[in-house]
Amino acid sequence: MWVMPEHRSVVVGVDGSPNSLAALRRAAREALDRHARLDVVRVLDADGGTASRPFRTAREWLRLRRLVAHAIPRPQHLNTRLRVLRGAPGESLARAAEHAELLVIGARAHSEHGNPLGGDTVPIVRERARCQIVICADHTAASEAS
Repeated sequence: MWVMPEHRSVVVGVDGSPNSLAALRRAAREALDRHARLDVVRVLDADGGTASRPFRTAREWLRLRRLVAHAIPRPQHLNTRLRVLRGAPGESLARAAEHAELLVIGARAHSEHGNPLGGDTVPIVRERARCQIVICADHTAASEAS
């Protein structure tokens, strides 16, 4: 029986947006091709109320589980780990991918900040991640609008 080395992983950031679901599908394909574990990460704002933190974390973990089940065909063939982290998304994702082979994130086409890749997360991840990065967008939404 083949045993996957623990250090092989593909990390993906998922927040439920169409672009993050496109990233999840791409990361799942990459993990299968690389025989690596898929680490699905949801980053929550660090400033959330402390009284509801455990409940919100549990709720987001369950939401992440449903998203993975709907987005990835035959997830039983993937070794998948779900993680809910707190902090700034770019920094948290870069830290989560510290020992990964690949980090996959979704990005909007444009942002209000003038970044053509959308938001503040992409530049921070590009600056801080030590592994290869793939940036995805869900092009089906754009083609359906045309």
